[in-house]
Amino acid sequence: MIMAPEGEGIFNNYPRKTKGKKYDKFSIYIPTEVARDSHFPFKVRDRVKVRIVGASLIIEPLKNE
Repeated sequence: MIMAPEGEGIFNNYPRKTKGKKYDKFSIYIPTEVARDSHFPFKVRDRVKVRIVGASLIIEPLKNE
């Protein structure tokens, strides 16, 4: 089994204000060496499915419907 690079990411919140209302915009930083690995399953702007399973966050590509 080939191991892809791993690195430390960051979960962050970028609060926004639109039309007087406050909204949260969350993001997860993925280290460059991980995102540029040939086994990385996403491209920029890909839509993904995000779910919580136990204590893990699962991120999967959305299948074209």
